[in-house]
Amino acid sequence: METAKQHLEEYLREENYRVTPERFEVLDAVMATTGHFDADELFLALKKTGSKVSRATVYNTLDILEECELVFKTRLKDHGSRYEKAFGRSHHDHLVCVKCGKIVEFVDDGIEQGQKAVAKKFNFTLISHSHQIFGLCPDCKNGD
Repeated sequence: METAKQHLEEYLREENYRVTPERFEVLDAVMATTGHFDADELFLALKKTGSKVSRATVYNTLDILEECELVFKTRLKDHGSRYEKAFGRSHHDHLVCVKCGKIVEFVDDGIEQGQKAVAKKFNFTLISHSHQIFGLCPDCKNGD
């Protein structure tokens, strides 16, 4: 089974990106995370370990990791972007609070089947999808 590092190295070579230790350091930090994080949180976590990786390298590497599907990026209107590792994780969708930025992961068979039906209706070959529902979490809805 291919590891995340092997996947990244193969992608970097195929796309003619430089293969650097810093990119793998960022990947290691991503793979050590649980839940959702933003680029600055990842940068600060790296700094706490004594890493010399620059903020620009973190941002650029996250873009590459998204391109090669090692991370998933959720874009939040007023809260920037949040990331989560995608490699080795099962598929899920997101509920996103537009007020506080909270992200709730969920799986719903009805949504999965509905997407397949829509793809079939339009003779479309479904490869992947991301589904995000934006609204207010219970805390924000209740004014807490």
